[in-house]
Amino acid sequence: MASSGTFLMAQRPPVISPEVHSDNSVTFRFYAMNAKSVSLDTEILPAPAKMAKDASGVWSITIPPVKPDIYPYSFWVDSVEVNDPNNTYLFSNEGFKHSLVDIKGDKPLVHSLQNVPHGKISYRSYTTAQDRTGTLLIYTPPGFDVNGKTKYPVLYLIHGGSDTEETWTKVGRANLITDNLIAQGKAKPMIIVMPYANTGLMMSDAFGKDMINNIIPFIESNYPVLTDRNNRAITGFSVGGGATLNIGLMNLDKFAYVCAYAPYTQTPEFKANFGNWNPDVAAYNNQFKKFSIYVGEKDQYIGLVNGAISLFKEKGHNLETMFVPGGHTWMNCKIFLATTLPQLFK
Repeated sequence: MASSGTFLMAQRPPVISPEVHSDNSVTFRFYAMNAKSVSLDTEILPAPAKMAKDASGVWSITIPPVKPDIYPYSFWVDSVEVNDPNNTYLFSNEGFKHSLVDIKGDKPLVHSLQNVPHGKISYRSYTTAQDRTGTLLIYTPPGFDVNGKTKYPVLYLIHGGSDTEETWTKVGRANLITDNLIAQGKAKPMIIVMPYANTGLMMSDAFGKDMINNIIPFIESNYPVLTDRNNRAITGFSVGGGATLNIGLMNLDKFAYVCAYAPYTQTPEFKANFGNWNPDVAAYNNQFKKFSIYVGEKDQYIGLVNGAISLFKEKGHNLETMFVPGGHTWMNCKIFLATTLPQLFK
């Protein structure tokens, strides 16, 4: 005789979610027989949308055709936010649990898996400034040989607040973007280092010290890399964008490329570094090969970003800016990274 648990499982209807249709409309489904309400929350839509329940207990909604990209979403079930239990493609983040839907479209996008040579992602550990074990996600380009004669430039790529070292690859597709641009001859083969940058550390100078004193030496001791400043870049998003400005601008001898994406600058470290900053602007302009800030026009931190842009421009820095539609999103991060990579290590 079947157990009650087996019987209940047998009664649960099959659920496919998300289902991307040929016209790029998408159906989302969630099984919750006893729920009073279920809504879809996604950056595709301006506000959460109520879902309809059928007789089997499956709630569903179909949204109109969507512009190809990768979008986060979640479900609100009786005021509780949950990810999609029928989707294994998850957003790497410690502060929320969202799922991802990939709208591929008819033509491959810069972040799409394409028929090109692929680099490799490796997980490495190192000893942090706090004498703990830190984690790094490291991209090495196609044809990389750790014992070979080729030495590579390095991009240090920092995630946003509550993200993890996996967010730049699992959500931002940094590895595939780099593969595709290298194959097209638009980007130089490079090593990309994606550290786990605890948000609390990024709000102070602790992460910057870790980057300079521990992460960079670890990479240069274990990988065949070029070690001069002209072959070292730093980039980051949100709180990681603020850390990019703090680390990059305070260590002119280390980085020739500093690229901040929607930088969050309301931190004690940023105020300490730039509150009464009187730099040798000529030295920065002569030595920087690229200094840029990119942001979405509707970014929630646009005021802070514009303040930082004004600060640097008023000082006389050669700062490149780019404003794109949309907000504080990883959809924009992919645009920003694909714009940056071809400009590095020229």
